[in-house]
Amino acid sequence: MAHHGVPAASVAAGPERAAGGRRDGVAGLVQRGRTGMTPAEVTRVEPADGKAARAAGRLVGVDLARGIAVLGMFAAHLGPTPDHGGVVGFVMELAHGRSSALFAFLAGFSIVLITGRRAAKTGRDGRQAVVKVLIRAGILLVVGTGLTALGTPVEVILAYYGLYFVLALPLSRLRATTLAVIAALSALVLPQIWFLVTDAAPGWFDAVDGHDPLAWASGRGDAVGSPGGLIGLLFTGSYPALTWLPFVLAGMAVARLDLSDRVIRLRVLAVGIALAVLGYGGSAVALRVVPGTVPSAGLMDAPWWSDLAEEQPGWREQLVAVPHSETTLSIVANTGVAIAVLIACVLACARSGRFRRVSAPLIAVGTMSLTAYVFHIVAVAILGIDTLPADSLPVLLGLSAIVLMFAYCWTRFFARGPLEWLLHRATAVAGRVR
Repeated sequence: MAHHGVPAASVAAGPERAAGGRRDGVAGLVQRGRTGMTPAEVTRVEPADGKAARAAGRLVGVDLARGIAVLGMFAAHLGPTPDHGGVVGFVMELAHGRSSALFAFLAGFSIVLITGRRAAKTGRDGRQAVVKVLIRAGILLVVGTGLTALGTPVEVILAYYGLYFVLALPLSRLRATTLAVIAALSALVLPQIWFLVTDAAPGWFDAVDGHDPLAWASGRGDAVGSPGGLIGLLFTGSYPALTWLPFVLAGMAVARLDLSDRVIRLRVLAVGIALAVLGYGGSAVALRVVPGTVPSAGLMDAPWWSDLAEEQPGWREQLVAVPHSETTLSIVANTGVAIAVLIACVLACARSGRFRRVSAPLIAVGTMSLTAYVFHIVAVAILGIDTLPADSLPVLLGLSAIVLMFAYCWTRFFARGPLEWLLHRATAVAGRVR
């Protein structure tokens, strides 16, 4: 079983000044400064409250999407493998790869919320926002390296996230249309560069790793081949920045839009569905018409979407849309899934106060995903994921229940999760920038 770490994208976004003057933040995408309420309190806002309620529903919907991705992380790392079969196997298949793509997409949303939502911040506010992003990037790099050094089978994504933020930051001032165009072009071009580089340059990869302090630290002294080194973060890891940057840029583009507008939400949802169909459908058609491809036995191991698929020979591997295959089609498909999930969550939270109340524990998890993510890695280290029983569904359900209950209870009394509060304190120095 391949174990891939999924991020707490919420670690990216920082606290902003609330409309009423209160400093109130959450880890990641949702800034409660819009309402001045905790997640549990926001769930009590009814649609009848008008514009404020629509704004609250929009932001809570982003937290809900992140909470879904957190549970997807738990499923991918602690649950049964996709070959379990039946409904459980199908759900596990959905969690693999697509949860991390959703988080990368939401990370782009976070960057825009820090640097300016509808228009980029300028002057002193703009400089402070840049410093906030860079501080968060550095913290993610350090924490991710430390968690990788625990030696779990999960490839921790936090260090990758730190690199994503640094690479995407120069583009944070661009408009939605420009960001969308760059995201599309990068999805077309960067995977081809990735394939060329990884096929042609494995020799000097080891040479660079041997002199990379990040690789040495994350590999606990065994630097060569460590996924936590610069080579791993850029090219050879499970979430290489070269091919995952399109997710981040797409999230930035969507974040620039007015998601309180119903027409815009429906249009974005349609785009998401179209991208998913284009990516998965395009792969299915290509694998059927191109000679020399390896056929699948059925849906659950189909190379146009399944993590169980066999490798395709040679260049035909670029026709698959399997999670973590780093192909253009997989990036297009998973971007579409991420957009569709986000907008579905936004629509559901904006339309129904009852739905928000029922979803409050999952929304709460979304507001403290750094805490949840670190808990998950530590749990994997303590439990020994390779020693878990083949049917580890009880372990998955038990740990998920613990996180849901803890997050819900915590957010009834505190504005930030435990680690989110520490992150906020660490980035407070940005306020000194003139």
